[in-house]
Amino acid sequence: MKRILIPILSLFMVGCADDPLPKPKGYLRLDYPDAKYKKAVLPLPFTFEKNVLSDRISKVKTSGETKGVDVKYPSLKATIYLSYKAVKNDNLDSLLRDAQNLTQKHTIKADEISYKPYEDGDNKVYGMFYEIGGDAASQSQFYVTDSLNHFLSGSLYFYAKPNYDSIYPASEYLKKDIKRLMESVRWQN
Repeated sequence: MKRILIPILSLFMVGCADDPLPKPKGYLRLDYPDAKYKKAVLPLPFTFEKNVLSDRISKVKTSGETKGVDVKYPSLKATIYLSYKAVKNDNLDSLLRDAQNLTQKHTIKADEISYKPYEDGDNKVYGMFYEIGGDAASQSQFYVTDSLNHFLSGSLYFYAKPNYDSIYPASEYLKKDIKRLMESVRWQN
């Protein structure tokens, strides 16, 4: 009887530890290649540099006076949507207001929206970069203009339910691409 009792008692002593806790959610650590940029020359009134990690842009979409292109990143499950409109008939205020309102629509889900002005007087490129924190649909938005003839706006979207923690590495990587895009815009006349 002693032989059986000792193993049973030791089983209870080992099995009576702290209550089990569920594992916290974990996210993959994602490392992306160093960005390499190439000039995108398209039938548009501007050029810009895009990351070679993105797909080749095969189509320019036209809708009324708006021209657009999608810079797709399949490996990151993301797209930067670019939309161009000509500035005419004093519509610059309206274009600026529309771009700012699009960003403000994300305040419902955003934890914060920060902005950084951009200015390149030598190339006549002026604009604003918006960073949207939290579980908003878009993590970054921007616009650039020469204030006289050209207006370009862009938005970053992921093909996934917004979860700031899980898309953060890709969002940070693509923010650099957006900034490079803004810095490399050259207007065509």
